[in-house]
Amino acid sequence: MSELTERFERSELSIRAAESDAADELAKLRSQFVLDDVVYLDGNSLGALPAAVPGRVEDVVRRQWGELRIRSWDESGWWTAPERIGDRIAPLVGAAAGQIVVGDSTSVNVFKAVVGAVRLAGEGRDEILVDATTFPTDGYIAQSAARMTGCTVRAVTPRDVPSALGPRTAAVLLNHVDYRTGRLHDLPSLTSAIHEAGAVAVWDLCHSAGALPVGLDEHGVDLAVGCTYKYLNGGPGSPAFLYVRRDLQDRFDSPLPGWNSHVDPFGMRSEYEPAGGAPRGRVGTPDILSMLALEAALEVWEEVSIEKVRTKSLALTDFFLDCVAAYVPEGRVQSVTPSAHADRGSQVALRCDDAREVMRRLIAQGVVGDFREPDILRFGFTPLYVGFGDVERAARVLAGLVG
Repeated sequence: MSELTERFERSELSIRAAESDAADELAKLRSQFVLDDVVYLDGNSLGALPAAVPGRVEDVVRRQWGELRIRSWDESGWWTAPERIGDRIAPLVGAAAGQIVVGDSTSVNVFKAVVGAVRLAGEGRDEILVDATTFPTDGYIAQSAARMTGCTVRAVTPRDVPSALGPRTAAVLLNHVDYRTGRLHDLPSLTSAIHEAGAVAVWDLCHSAGALPVGLDEHGVDLAVGCTYKYLNGGPGSPAFLYVRRDLQDRFDSPLPGWNSHVDPFGMRSEYEPAGGAPRGRVGTPDILSMLALEAALEVWEEVSIEKVRTKSLALTDFFLDCVAAYVPEGRVQSVTPSAHADRGSQVALRCDDAREVMRRLIAQGVVGDFREPDILRFGFTPLYVGFGDVERAARVLAGLVG
């Protein structure tokens, strides 16, 4: 590429970025986050801090805990927070109210969901299918759940699930978006295939909740789990959520029955009788500080359409791929993220020699993504605060490092 051509392309892409930012309906939301000059493309690991959170947490600590103390379980709504915040997340994943409870970690909720799914499937079904490309913890938990329930585990790629299903299949645990490549799996058709086989579908939404429409109710998903510290910006270690479809709630048998999920939690009875509805997914005392920080973070989503978020996400990732193609010398990086919109989440993964060192240098120059073994540069695009100018700058810095 001649220097003149390179300068022209950079000028053209800079103009495109400026025009896209000027027309962006979501651009105003950026001011609701605590951000600096860094291009932050790691929101698929930890979302940026919403500006409303510090003040809310201070109020929870100083007034609700410091002054009201035990009264806050009632007067500050601590006791009902898991369901209240679940109802706030529900529209973002396509669920009606009363089906999501917030609390515990993603891993704990995956355990509840997988064991609960096997129990829902009933006798004669003793096999769990698990996404062969899954985040490791999901696989570990599936193995443990299988040992507890007398099942075997078989790892299959999502595309092979329909052919792998059979009369012994009890439950299928799948990721909506692959954490390495950003590939979006076909939740509607896979859920349908699982149901046709008489099995129970469990979806891990960690890399899709808050980034794209999920349609849990529309597509008849049985159980789903998601974290809140990525695209929902709930903060490090913020509690995860568990979705149990309404018509399954009275049959959902959690492997972790706790006093919080008892029909009469303060009755302190020795016999366990599960609560009805979403509270059946609770276990013990909620982690109130992080729970209410999450609730404050979710205020950013008021009157924000998840469909508009998805439209911007695809535009951002398209533009990033265009900039990388224009700026980075051919053959230096290779996208492993699908180009088709129907197959792409809200991240771009680039295979690159010396990827660990390249990412270290990118971060040093103010472009924050992350590295995944063995050779993946991973960039997450959070439409609420990432702009097109950020994207162009990131690709330009990358080109300067690998050129």
